[in-house]
Amino acid sequence: MDKSVIDLHPSLVIGFAIVVVVMLLLDLGVFNKKAHEVSSKEATVWTVVWISLSMVFSGVVYWVFNQDTGGHALAIEKFTQFQAAYWIEKALSVDNLFVFILVFGFFKVPRHLHHKVLFWGIIGALISRAIFIFAGVELIELTYLPDMTIFGHIVKINVVMTLFGIFLIYAGIKSWGGGDNDEEQDYSESAGARLVKSFWKISDNYDGDKFFTIQNGIKMATPLLVVVAVIEFTDVLFAVDSIPAIFAISKDPFILYTSNIFAILGLRSLYFLLSNFIYMFSKLPYGLAIILSFIGVKMLISPWYHISSPVSLGIVGGILILSVVISIMFPDKDVDKKERV
Repeated sequence: MDKSVIDLHPSLVIGFAIVVVVMLLLDLGVFNKKAHEVSSKEATVWTVVWISLSMVFSGVVYWVFNQDTGGHALAIEKFTQFQAAYWIEKALSVDNLFVFILVFGFFKVPRHLHHKVLFWGIIGALISRAIFIFAGVELIELTYLPDMTIFGHIVKINVVMTLFGIFLIYAGIKSWGGGDNDEEQDYSESAGARLVKSFWKISDNYDGDKFFTIQNGIKMATPLLVVVAVIEFTDVLFAVDSIPAIFAISKDPFILYTSNIFAILGLRSLYFLLSNFIYMFSKLPYGLAIILSFIGVKMLISPWYHISSPVSLGIVGGILILSVVISIMFPDKDVDKKERV
């Protein structure tokens, strides 16, 4: 197993935690203290801020490892692992945002409340992703088979990685062009909505940005709490795709978690840009399908052939850029009209 940043430089863990906590407190308590509709300009600024922070942190990762015995080669490997995992999660998260748009439209959530829903959705993601990533790394370490000879080569096959590889290829094929028709889904009957309904009665209308309200002397949950629960469960479902995908990039839990969280923290601002310019990403589902399949193949062939992180980063980045360029050259205006909320 690769040396982890956690083992080498625990101070970096503390620094990461401080940055995340401070940025979330500033976001909730200063810049978005009052619920408001996020403009495209504001969303653009925050998108640049979060991506810039992510790039700076990846530079810190490079610097930290370059100071150790591994030198430049190890530093480049860790840097590209972070970058590849970050952009894979960011790309797959865009697919998640398409569903968020449908959820907000289904529940008719006022636009000035979208930010609050996404904020609490991200808080839940911070916890769920930590569980998935750290547990997944440990599970992978426990499921290596004894060395065996296949096609004249001595290989070390991992059961979990093999299953993940097959699943990602299947997911890529299934999601080609957008996958299932989520527009017809009744989100009021999803797992998150049913969970809230099992504990509280749901009021018919929103009560500002409150999660609970009093009607006729009875405490009820507002539809806003239902929407948060639906978003949380939706993110968990999407993590089933994205988390196995980044295991093909690195086995270092700190690299995986930090890249994942930085990608997720920028989701809210990206959502507001996406909801206004969705036609610019109309071909992205095809690119995501190719990326999932590529990562699945990488996992399956890894016992025989290792595709390095720099090469993986180049392939993933190239597919993403090509998908967006084709989307801009051949915009799907019907998608823009259909999805805008």
